[in-house]
Amino acid sequence: MERGGYTYITTTKNNTVLYTGVTTNLRNRIWQHKNKEFPGSFTAKYNVDKLVYYEYFHFIEEAYAREKQIKSWKREKKIKLINDCNPLWKDLYEELSD
Repeated sequence: MERGGYTYITTTKNNTVLYTGVTTNLRNRIWQHKNKEFPGSFTAKYNVDKLVYYEYFHFIEEAYAREKQIKSWKREKKIKLINDCNPLWKDLYEELSD
């Protein structure tokens, strides 16, 4: 059985902080960020809850590999990745299907 996953990037309202993560359920995970389900977490502490980038992979291992790759990049390269797909840096959360 195939178990896919997502690599995603969230940011703050003012696009100042970037967070890269992995999940099997993107809509639920972003909801958790927005509702501060884990109050002590980095994303809750810095209000990093605006989804600006995501990729789907058929296997979760691929999503983890991509997360590791993106986390190793300098900020400028991450910004280019987001700009290439989402130049207005709009919150993509509402566009996710249930």
